[in-house]
Amino acid sequence: MDALELLVNRRSASRLAEPAPAGEQLENILRAGMRAPDHGTLQPWHFFIIEGEGRERFSALLEQGAVAAEQDEKAIEKARNAPFRAPMIIAVVAKCQPHHKVPKWEQEMSAGCAVMAMQMAAVAQGYNGIWRSGPLTDSPVVREGLACGADDKIVGFLYLGTPQLKASTTVTVPDTSPFVTRF
Repeated sequence: MDALELLVNRRSASRLAEPAPAGEQLENILRAGMRAPDHGTLQPWHFFIIEGEGRERFSALLEQGAVAAEQDEKAIEKARNAPFRAPMIIAVVAKCQPHHKVPKWEQEMSAGCAVMAMQMAAVAQGYNGIWRSGPLTDSPVVREGLACGADDKIVGFLYLGTPQLKASTTVTVPDTSPFVTRF
């Protein structure tokens, strides 16, 4: 797939099923994430691959986070069911180095760029996904479950699998003018 075509026609897929990327395909996805822009060569990220029985453990962790946040029963159920939306999830944590010349926000952005690179690598290989976040990324329970230090940030959960809905191969060309100022 042509890189420019991939980028200008990017869209997420929320309906995902088996198979998920595996073997060399998964390694390509992880390698793409590790090529994200990285000022200072800090590699400020850690990837948690959640699949198989790991989805059950992740379900319990998200449920515990929702309960601890005193969310209502509907939100708790949504948290409990979230890991089963796709056959694989990659949780991405920005492992930030405090008091470094590269500011914390930039380290977090680098981890965010890793998520996009991984999604694009998945699409290039015939898979797709959707980047999800939400209040549980800040949950002390979920943060502890993903071994976050005080300066770390969960930047999101990349749900991956085989798309179930046939998306259009092109998207409407956006008018960039409202978003661009020539300085």
